[in-house]
Amino acid sequence: MDRLKLKAVLGSHPHVEAVKSGELRSDLFDLDFIEYKPTNTAFKPMVREQAFDVCEMAIVTYLMAKAHGKPLVLLPATMLGRFQHAYALYNPAHGTLGPGDLEGKRVGIRSFTTTTGAWIRGILANDYGVNLDKIRWVTFEDPHVAEYVDTTERAPKDKKVLQMLLDGEVDAVLGETSNDPKVKSLFPDPGAEAAKWYARRGVVPVNHLVVVTEGLAKSRPDVVAGIYDLLKRNKEQTGPAATPDLLPFGIEANRKPLELIIDYAFQQALIPRRYPVEELFDATTRGLN
Repeated sequence: MDRLKLKAVLGSHPHVEAVKSGELRSDLFDLDFIEYKPTNTAFKPMVREQAFDVCEMAIVTYLMAKAHGKPLVLLPATMLGRFQHAYALYNPAHGTLGPGDLEGKRVGIRSFTTTTGAWIRGILANDYGVNLDKIRWVTFEDPHVAEYVDTTERAPKDKKVLQMLLDGEVDAVLGETSNDPKVKSLFPDPGAEAAKWYARRGVVPVNHLVVVTEGLAKSRPDVVAGIYDLLKRNKEQTGPAATPDLLPFGIEANRKPLELIIDYAFQQALIPRRYPVEELFDATTRGLN
C-alpha cells in the first residue's frame, strides 16, 4: 500500500520536535507540515474548509465546531496546557482592580470564543462569583466557527488590545501577557492563585489538542491511531513531564479538564449543551490512552 501523504499543522512545541523533524516516523504515512505562526491562525481554515488532514486545535474551537456539525474528530493528545491566571491584566493607572471587580467594566479579548478566555471567564464566574453578563466585552477578531453569532462590541480596526489597555479604553484584558511595567496581573499573585485553584479542582487547563478530518478517521482509522502513537512517543521521549503534567495524553488523563471546559463553554453559551466526554471522540479515538 502506498504511504499516505498528510497535510499537518502543529505548533513548535518541544514535545513534537521529533515528529516534525521526521526523526520519528510511521510506516503508514508521511506528515507534510505547514507552518502557521501563531498556530491559532490555522484553526479557521481547518474548521471552515478542513484545509489539513491533521491540525492542532483549541478545545473550545473544537467544541463549537462540533456543535455546528463540522466533520472533525478529536484526538486526546494535548499540545498546549497551562494555568490561566497569568493571562489577565489591568492598568493600575486607572485604579486598582481585582478579579471580583470586573462587573460594569470594559474588558478586551482577541475573540470572545478563545479557549484562554473561556477558561478565565469560567474561573471568574465559578471561583469569584462574577456575573459575566455584566461585563462589556470588546473583541478584535471573528470566531473561528463562522456560524457563531458574536454580539460583543468590536474594537475599531486600527486598535490593538494592549494599547487600548494602556490608553484606558478598556479596563482589563484577558488572554494576554505583557512585560510592560505599566500593566499588572488582575490576579495579585497568579502563580499562587493557580496553585490554589489546582489544589481545589485537580484540573490542568488544556488549551490545544489535535483534530483530524472525519474523512481520514472513517477511511483510515489505522492511520489516525498511528498519528496518536507518534505524538505520544515523542512526548514520552522528551523526558519527564512537569508535575502536574501539563500535556495529558489519553481519554482518562484528559477527562477532568474536558468536563470542566465543556461546563464553562456551556455556561458561557458557546455550545448548546454539555457534551459527555465520550461524544467528543469517534470509535477509533475513544479507545486511545
